[in-house]
Amino acid sequence: MGYLRRLFGDHEDKKDSKSSSLPWIALTEMDQLEKISRRSFEKTQLVYKHSTTCGISSMVLNMFTKGYTHPEETVDMYFLDIHRYRSISNEIAHKHGVRHESPQLLVIKNGTVVAHGSHGGIPEMELSAFL
Repeated sequence: MGYLRRLFGDHEDKKDSKSSSLPWIALTEMDQLEKISRRSFEKTQLVYKHSTTCGISSMVLNMFTKGYTHPEETVDMYFLDIHRYRSISNEIAHKHGVRHESPQLLVIKNGTVVAHGSHGGIPEMELSAFL
């Protein structure tokens, strides 16, 4: 839990630029999925599914964070703790037909997952093609 507090601060829905170089939005409510879908028609949406108990997931998150260079206005970035919000992860898999993995990054445009990667493939994804 300390990791998430460092990442998000005391308010789960607050963006915390001091503790993370990326503007993560905590994905904690099922109704956020509809908002993500709607917003994806205006702006690319990313969902990072993270396991707080997995060293590989933490390593990949760190690699992704260090290598991410896209401007904030080009994308909304959601962070999902799969242990606390597994039902949300399951709904994403069901809605988009993408098998759950962790770590996993989903790129959503026009209501559809247009790209996804997991594990070591996440830092290698060419996101600029979708922004």
